[in-house]
Amino acid sequence: MTRVIAITNQKGGVGKTTTGINLCASLAKTRRRVLLIDLDPQGNATTGSGIDREEVEYSIYDVLLKDKRLDETCLETSSGYAIVPSESGLAGIQVELSNAEDRDHRLKNAIAALPDRFDYIFIDCPPALNVLTINALAAADSVLIPVQCEYYALEGLSGLLETIARIREGYNPDLKIEGILRTMFDGRNSLANEVSDQLHKHFGDTVFRTKIPRNVRLAEAPSYGKAVIEYDPACAGSQAYLALAGELLRESDG
Repeated sequence: MTRVIAITNQKGGVGKTTTGINLCASLAKTRRRVLLIDLDPQGNATTGSGIDREEVEYSIYDVLLKDKRLDETCLETSSGYAIVPSESGLAGIQVELSNAEDRDHRLKNAIAALPDRFDYIFIDCPPALNVLTINALAAADSVLIPVQCEYYALEGLSGLLETIARIREGYNPDLKIEGILRTMFDGRNSLANEVSDQLHKHFGDTVFRTKIPRNVRLAEAPSYGKAVIEYDPACAGSQAYLALAGELLRESDG
C-alpha cells in the first residue's frame, strides 16, 4: 500500500526540499519505488533532481489545473526515484482555483487515480499555508516536519501543529505526524543542543533519532542536479539520510 507523506514547515529554509530529494534517493537505494511531487512554485526539488524546468512538457500545474494524470507527468531521475516537476505558473493557482468546488482535494483525487506503482509518495510543500499546502495535507497520510534547531523553531512549530489540527477537523481526520526531523544540526552549538532537548521534552518519540548535520556536500549536491548519496556517498549528509530512511522503514514494518 502506498504511503503518502507531506514534507512541510511554514518556515522557509529549514531543509524541506533537501529532505525530499535525499530521503527519496535513500529509499530508492533500498529498492523502494518512490515518487517525489514538487508542489513548490520555486521548483527547487525539480532542478535539484537534475530536471531542466525549461524542457518539462507537463508538470504538477497540469495535474491540478488541466486534469492531467500524475503518471503522465512522472519523470525518472538519475538517483532512482521519479518526480512530478513544478513550474512557476503554480504561484497563481490560488486565484485560478478560487471557484473550483474541489479546489482543496485536487491532489488527493489525482493520487487516488494513480496506478499502484509506488511504495512511497513524498510531497515537497511550499513554505506557506495556501491552497497548495492544503492540497498536500488533505492528500497525505502523514506529515514529516523538518526543523532547524534555532531560536524561533518551537514558535514556528506550534503554528504548524495548529494548522495540522485544523486540517484534521476540516479535510483529513486521519492525518498523523510522521516525525519531526532536526536539520542543519551542529552539535557544537549550545543553542542547537538546547532546542533539540526542548523538542524531545515536548514531542518525545515523535522526534526522529536521526539528526541531519550541517554538511558542505549536502549544500553542493543540488547545483549538480544530484542527491547527495549520488554526489558523495561517503559524506555525513549521505549517511544521515540513509539512517533516516532506515528509521522510516522500521516504523513502516513495525
